[in-house]
Amino acid sequence: MTKKFGCFIYLIFVFISFLSCSKDSLVNNDNVFRYNEHSNISSLDPAFASTLRNIWPVNQLFNGLVQLDDSLNIKPDLSESWEISKDGMTYLFKIKKNTSFHKSIVFGKDSIRNVNAFDFEYSFNRLKDPKLASPGAWVLNNVENFKASNDSVFSIKLKSPFAAFLGILSMKYCSVVPKEAIDYYKSKFGKNPIGTGPFKFKKWEENIKLVLRKNNLYFEKDSKGIRLPYLEAISITFLPDKKSEFMEFAQNKIDFINSIDSSFKDQLLNVNGDLKEEYLKSINLLTGPYLNTEYIGFFLGKKESILQSKKLRLAINYGFDRKKMMKYLRNNIGYPANNGFIPLGLQKKRTKGFEYDLKKALQLIKEYKDENGNQSIEIVLSSDANYLDIVEYIQRELLKIGINIKINILPPSSLRQAKSNGKLEMFRASWIADYPDAENYLSLFYSKNFTPNGPNYTHFKNNLYDRLFFEGIIEQSKDDREKIYSKLDSLIIEEAPIIPLYYDKIMRFSQKNVVGLETNPINQLNLKRVYKK
Repeated sequence: MTKKFGCFIYLIFVFISFLSCSKDSLVNNDNVFRYNEHSNISSLDPAFASTLRNIWPVNQLFNGLVQLDDSLNIKPDLSESWEISKDGMTYLFKIKKNTSFHKSIVFGKDSIRNVNAFDFEYSFNRLKDPKLASPGAWVLNNVENFKASNDSVFSIKLKSPFAAFLGILSMKYCSVVPKEAIDYYKSKFGKNPIGTGPFKFKKWEENIKLVLRKNNLYFEKDSKGIRLPYLEAISITFLPDKKSEFMEFAQNKIDFINSIDSSFKDQLLNVNGDLKEEYLKSINLLTGPYLNTEYIGFFLGKKESILQSKKLRLAINYGFDRKKMMKYLRNNIGYPANNGFIPLGLQKKRTKGFEYDLKKALQLIKEYKDENGNQSIEIVLSSDANYLDIVEYIQRELLKIGINIKINILPPSSLRQAKSNGKLEMFRASWIADYPDAENYLSLFYSKNFTPNGPNYTHFKNNLYDRLFFEGIIEQSKDDREKIYSKLDSLIIEEAPIIPLYYDKIMRFSQKNVVGLETNPINQLNLKRVYKK
């Protein structure tokens, strides 16, 4: 064999080997977005998309009538347009033509089928079916009926006007699913999802890896007319803890982490919550508001409780420095709650809240003691261990104004149950938005929502608040609704049924070659416009 001929044979061998590699293995080294889900994923069925671990991959696979952009504006998704009746009771959606479900055997041999209005009728009926027991069935509680008039028109009639309803429809629960796939896979649909989204299901190795591949027939295009998504695939691993996840990120084995384990925050971040200088060239840090308010609630359901005193509640609110608390205990991962209960990212106009004012706090305590003759103020504050540093800080600060806080640490599940049953006089809590409307936060103080059947853990009751709240939920004008919401938020500060602590912050860390990744206040992961350099 001549040397030239040997080289030729070698090149052919290399070329054939290259072609024989599976497309999956090639993709793994190319334009693939890799992240870890340490909480694992329980289902890819949108009817069970109740937590971020499920919502993130479901968002890549499915679409609904409407979607949110990163500024929480409601945009068309599979609907082309919609009309709302003047009384706010009827919603009429025009469904886009020529949008298809992912290719699948359920439609015939490796075939597709276009989405129509009857698919939404089927999907909504399935969502509310008690046999399915979806945790998202509640989104249709205020719906009187819905129907497809033809392939292109889908209507929804409400039981009563509810201005936040479009926001609810943006939740992944309301995604469209094909009846053929449910009939074919039955209870295993959550492991074999077929949707309409920018990515389609490829494979799922339990506790090891989930792979989604680019949907080449996806209907959305960018401003230049290029079909989305840009990525070839998404690869999700299931390492069970945040520390292992961080090590994978540090070794460039995954492209992105959402927040970091507290044991690493001082390694990456300075006291102001910014990336340390030595990481600026190797890591991207994206931050923004997250619709989550951390707070301490006062239980007002006992008439004999000292917490019935508004002056005492106000004194506690003025009695500690939230800015100092966030800087030194959280590296500013979060925003001090010096405004109302509504977090950053929802209202344009911010409510004036509580600033640290030791003099005012002392004066309020003096007035309280003069009025009640109670010279020894002792309150039990219940929390879980994750917030021990914060409640201990508040304990130390309130001693300066003569309030003795006793800390009661409970397991998270016990804390949730006890506060729901009115067993705790003071409790740490948080509220993450279910949908992007301030009503979702203000409903916690509506008197008809007392726990255990509603989210009003404090059992706050105020007639003016109730009247304004009802006006707000039926007001169709966004601007007018925001004015009502501002009044309600101000009432919460004025009456002080809670202690706002801080508004949460999204912290997204990505490798430098990741482009197009953004944040949004609901912490949704949108990957259809992301690519890697």
